Amino acid sequence: MSTADVSFTESAPSDASKQLLPWLVGIAFFMESLDTTILNTAVPAVSEALKVSPLSMKSVLASYTLSLAVFIPISGWMADRFGTRRVFASAIGIFTLGSLLCGISNNIRLLVAFRLLQGCGGAMMVPVGRLTLVRTFAKSELVRTMSFVAVPALIGPMLGPIAGGLIVDYLHWRVIFFVNIPIGLIGLLMVRLHLPDFREKDVPPLDLVGLILFGSGIGLLSYVLEIFGEHTLGAYEMAGLLVLSLALIGDYALHSTQNAFPLLQLKLFCIRTFRAAVSGSFFTRLGIGGIPFLLPLLYQVGLGFTPVQSGLLIMPQAVAAMSMKPFMPRLLTRLGYRGILISNTLILGVLLLLFATIGLGTPVWLIALQAFCYGAFTSLQYTSMNTLVYADLSEAETSNGSSIASTMQQLSISFGVATAGLTTAVFIPAELHSNPRAMIHGVHEALCVLGAMTIVSTVVFSSLRPGDGGNVSRQKIFHPGG
Repeated sequence: MSTADVSFTESAPSDASKQLLPWLVGIAFFMESLDTTILNTAVPAVSEALKVSPLSMKSVLASYTLSLAVFIPISGWMADRFGTRRVFASAIGIFTLGSLLCGISNNIRLLVAFRLLQGCGGAMMVPVGRLTLVRTFAKSELVRTMSFVAVPALIGPMLGPIAGGLIVDYLHWRVIFFVNIPIGLIGLLMVRLHLPDFREKDVPPLDLVGLILFGSGIGLLSYVLEIFGEHTLGAYEMAGLLVLSLALIGDYALHSTQNAFPLLQLKLFCIRTFRAAVSGSFFTRLGIGGIPFLLPLLYQVGLGFTPVQSGLLIMPQAVAAMSMKPFMPRLLTRLGYRGILISNTLILGVLLLLFATIGLGTPVWLIALQAFCYGAFTSLQYTSMNTLVYADLSEAETSNGSSIASTMQQLSISFGVATAGLTTAVFIPAELHSNPRAMIHGVHEALCVLGAMTIVSTVVFSSLRPGDGGNVSRQKIFHPGG
């Protein structure tokens, strides 16, 4: 589909709106990424206030992840049908309303219900925000734009544990949800003033059967990963749920080949750059996705730092992510996607192995330096993978591609945490969880496994060819004699 096949509810965005658009999408990304981590620190306080066991709070965390997994696949169709401005505004509004209702909940059942509502809004914000950027900016501008937007998404999870700890210590656990309200209201105002509205003229009917099959399968799989490693379900029950979820997803894959307008166009995986970006992102996150889970264990249980001190040791990652922003377009222009993704993934794997050398005698400045380096290369990795997704997609395929990429990203995060939890459980028996030396040793072993997995994931990016994604990276290919 050409640009002419996409109708606009108003004229093209002004220069001022184009400059502010990345800020607007960044606000939404920050809200969504912060919310996934800030509540974890407050689990004991919230469970005590609601008079339930801390274990019961798992349903509060899982309900949000479940909602994300179910509603992300429909986001592309919603944007095409109702327009990016209306859907993005609705997403921010629903997320903000859900935050307010979570903050005034007085029992666990209401909190779970409102977390589901909050997740519904969060599921729409990230893919529709990316879609709006892709349709507003030329592909040659995507690296600069996406590198800017990636910073808030990286800062959110790093600030979450610190913010959650400070709020619980000095304010009230309900403030954890209330902090989203002013941010959401600012976002709604900016949407009204600056967000362009893209809407397709002829939108096919919604694939309801596909939505039921894929949504149920992905939602169930996400739930299994969220409760992975707990004793609330036996091994047979977990295996049964896992098989059922994979069967539903398999049924959807078969259904999509027989439907003219499937919910998600799996044929996009035939595009080499899209396949490498999405599958490479998934396998890379299996390794690096467990770091937010492992480092707090290493710093707090192993090295004896407080939650706030632990968060401050992770903060250099955010500083590095922002520092890398000006260099990313030039690096991609010079080395191209293939060179960046292969070398950068190897470096990230080595950095994970270096984290496994941190012990009781490691100077704080060295820990902070490693965090800074890790943040810089992680930022480059995410921006490269996220922009390569759209390199060879047509205008008509961008909404579906955005939904698929966001769905796989959500699954990879769940898989990454589950993988980190499994490796830690293998190397640290439950009776040794309070033993600092045992925790240090176990986390080191887990980091080595995840580092090796990250290095192996470079195989996926080796399928790329020199010059792939050149319309985005502006890479210049020099041929001998040419």
